[in-house]
Amino acid sequence: MISSLMHSSPSFQVIPKWGLAKNPKFVVHNHVDWSKAGVLRQKPLNLVSGFDFVSLSGSKKGDFVCEAYEADHSKPLDINIDLPAQVGPSEAAQKLKIGVYFATWWALNVVFNVYNKKVLNAFPYPWLTSTLSLAAGSLIMLVSWAARIAEAPKTDLEFWKTLFPVALAHTIGHVAATISMSKVAVSFTHIIKSGEPAFSVLVSRFILGEHFPMPVYLSLLPIIGGCALSAATELNFNMTGFMGAMISNLAFVFRNIFSKKGMKGKSVSGMNYYACLSMLSLLILAPFAIAVEGPQMWAAGWQTAISQIGPNFVWWVVAQSVFYHLYNQVSYMSLDQISPLTFSVGNTMKRISVIVSSIIIFRNPVQPVNALGAAIAVAGTFLYSQAKQ
Repeated sequence: MISSLMHSSPSFQVIPKWGLAKNPKFVVHNHVDWSKAGVLRQKPLNLVSGFDFVSLSGSKKGDFVCEAYEADHSKPLDINIDLPAQVGPSEAAQKLKIGVYFATWWALNVVFNVYNKKVLNAFPYPWLTSTLSLAAGSLIMLVSWAARIAEAPKTDLEFWKTLFPVALAHTIGHVAATISMSKVAVSFTHIIKSGEPAFSVLVSRFILGEHFPMPVYLSLLPIIGGCALSAATELNFNMTGFMGAMISNLAFVFRNIFSKKGMKGKSVSGMNYYACLSMLSLLILAPFAIAVEGPQMWAAGWQTAISQIGPNFVWWVVAQSVFYHLYNQVSYMSLDQISPLTFSVGNTMKRISVIVSSIIIFRNPVQPVNALGAAIAVAGTFLYSQAKQ
């Protein structure tokens, strides 16, 4: 648009309308008041040339065609156009992909917890149970790589060095959670583990030096308070089970943070990353499992479980081992797309389905105060997620 008409030269070139090419630029009426024309342009225009503006004869009603060009040193246009923000198809597809990951992750986790608790009730050896879970996942991925179902990752010594602290934290968290579930109800373990965002924020603040807005810190109060209320009113409270859940929280926070850092700049996908993690964790855990429990205890416990449950016990062990690997594999595929804190929130929301399903399946008695504590902790998690956004 034209904001001003500036004359850099007093001369004009006025050409009759009938003397131009077929597409003249514009027609100027000799009676137009240019100061009131209302045309807008920020660049000055030079009207060039040589005839007297009013001396031309033969024009019809004084109509003339006037050619113009922009001055060589005119001021450039300064126009900012704000286009409405739109979510592209790729972004929508990415959100849908993450949503599918989360739903699958939660469903597989429910199945794992049900079978894991059944196995631990009949076979109270959490160290061996944890070892079998890692062994099953390692075997699944080795077969997948050998059969070309999945592409084997390209790793080096530096990769395994970076992975070691992640595997160590994963091993501790896995064993601690299994010990907790062998001593207390599944619902109680997951109520305590719903406090994981609090551990995540505290670790990020005091160890990694990250800062968060005040609403984030305030949202931790109902999480911690709800977990404490549930623990105080738990009918089958066990200190070993409680401490196992707390240690698992801390270990998994470090695992998630180290995993996210370790995955940056690496060509290894989330699925293969967790496969390598399982193998390294298995190497770490196996010697300790043998030292703590040992083959003699396992053999005696296995015979007892088979005599009480029957052949179905074998399928319970297989199911809990396979589903443990599957749900963790999907969770790492999610972690490949999101931040550690968002992962902790998704992990906490997942526990709602686990808590509810375990109460229904195992018919655990729950006091109203205990349920209130769980609800407060979950509400705090929701507030936390909102404060983070």
